[in-house]
Amino acid sequence: MNSSSYQDFLSCIYIAAKELNSQREDIIEGLMMVYSGETPANMPRLEMITRTAQGVKLLGAGVVKVVHRCKDAQDPQLLDLSLCSLLKVPDAVFYLVRASKVLTCNISGNLLTKISPKFGTCFKHLTTLNLSTNRLSTLPSELVHCTKLQSIDISINSFVVFPTILLVIESVTEIRAKNNFIADVDDQALEQHANLELVNLEENPLDGVTHARLSRVERLTIVLTDRGVQEWEDLSI
Repeated sequence: MNSSSYQDFLSCIYIAAKELNSQREDIIEGLMMVYSGETPANMPRLEMITRTAQGVKLLGAGVVKVVHRCKDAQDPQLLDLSLCSLLKVPDAVFYLVRASKVLTCNISGNLLTKISPKFGTCFKHLTTLNLSTNRLSTLPSELVHCTKLQSIDISINSFVVFPTILLVIESVTEIRAKNNFIADVDDQALEQHANLELVNLEENPLDGVTHARLSRVERLTIVLTDRGVQEWEDLSI
């Protein structure tokens, strides 16, 4: 891993504010100096030791955790990056698993706001993808390259619009999208998908018309939360 990739790796790890005794940038700088073997001549030794110790504790451990999980992906064909405090998927991950035929990828329980376009081109053999419990609101169009993808979970994210890119992937049979902010879904698009069997839309603020239309769909199973009359719809108030 070169210096640039290592620095990108460090920037992808989240550190809670309460754990920081110094600026995040200072911690990364300290680890980069250790990595490169270059220490400023005017930096006191104690300061260098302190920076390095905190960096290893807070960021170094996160890097090691991700690297080990990438190496583990070679045998079971499972890449498990769940609960790694990731702000984004480091580019180094795509390099580390380049020789692996990853079938299942779990990146749930992180702090991702977007998925790299590299995802679709680097994980073409994926059959199962778990992106739940992040902060995603969109998916890259490059996911169309995952032509073997069958099951995807985007539950507990920040989607306002149902990601129609998933309906372009012909192999998809199951979409779990519960607990987002989706108000409208094209029921005809769901029905026209040749292989789709299950869509979970529980705990989404679907409007009355959309909820009624989805409830009438028979060709596939659509899981919905029972919908009572909302306050803003109740004309008696």
